[in-house]
Amino acid sequence: MWGGELPLALCADMCPAAERAQRERERRLHRLELPPAGRGNPPRADSRRVVKEYRRPAAGQPRPPPSLLRPPCVLLATVRYLAAEVVCRTDASRAEVASFVADRLRAVRLDLTLQRAADLEAAAVLEAVLATLLAVVARLGPDDARGGADRVLLQTQVQEGFGSLRRCYARSSGPHPRQAAFQGLFLLYNLGSVEALQEVLQLPAELRACSTLQNALAVDAAFREGNDARLFRLLRTLPYLQSCAAQGHVDHARRRALARLSRALSTPKGQALPLDFMVHLLALDGLHEARDLCQAHGLPLNEDKVVFLRGCYAEKGLPPASTCDVLVGSKLQGRTLEEVVMAEEDEEGVHRPGSPA
Repeated sequence: MWGGELPLALCADMCPAAERAQRERERRLHRLELPPAGRGNPPRADSRRVVKEYRRPAAGQPRPPPSLLRPPCVLLATVRYLAAEVVCRTDASRAEVASFVADRLRAVRLDLTLQRAADLEAAAVLEAVLATLLAVVARLGPDDARGGADRVLLQTQVQEGFGSLRRCYARSSGPHPRQAAFQGLFLLYNLGSVEALQEVLQLPAELRACSTLQNALAVDAAFREGNDARLFRLLRTLPYLQSCAAQGHVDHARRRALARLSRALSTPKGQALPLDFMVHLLALDGLHEARDLCQAHGLPLNEDKVVFLRGCYAEKGLPPASTCDVLVGSKLQGRTLEEVVMAEEDEEGVHRPGSPA
């Protein structure tokens, strides 16, 4: 888009002062940039809360000056703020939070692209961006698409983030302490993809030997082979962030498992299976989800059992969405999202720009 050498970024705030003033003047401050119980009339821009919004670079426009670009340490502090203070806001719907956070993370990636930054610093920022985005997407419920969350756009941003991060890894010899984990997240997010598997298998042997990447390869193999019992056993053992990455495949894997059970067990008179067995096998969040899953596929119920009756199983539309508390939500286990995003719960000795030394 622009030729010449990239500049060094100079903006020390999460949002440049010029943009804050303009958005305050035009009353375009997002309500998530205002205190939960202190919105003025007109609202005032607070440098501790306002985050630079994404603006697509226009053709023919000059390159943004360094004063409007945030350096990696500020970008990382911005992602930390979003993960710690915004993602868990309860005064807005999860759909609204997801849309806001995704827009601000997109602006973070754009700032990183428009400046001269070391690959190690850029990788740390992109890792935090991806971790936050994966968590935000995983928090969305079945009804959040009607609340303004564009899942297709969010998925596109995740894939673009993985592309940027993996190119960053390829340009630099490192060390990147979290590379194995994020290569594994890439595979888990793209379970069943031949291209994703090939890219991971082309990584250096010492990287592939890391336990986080080995676990991701095992999940992908179980998914690819249709070994549903093993797949859900492995999914139960994944840490929180890896579970967020794989969550998008869970509902389809459950439908596939239910279809196989139906083919194997259906008889003209019907064969019953306890719903609590279904809960355990498919890592569902309770009997209510087992009932919903079976009824959505035309299978009759008899008290706390599902009856596999020949000719009843049917697939109509998308599989019912689940809350995935067992497989995802419960795995934070008292940690904050900020700790997970910044890897402070298991990599305390790793220094990162913008993190406490």
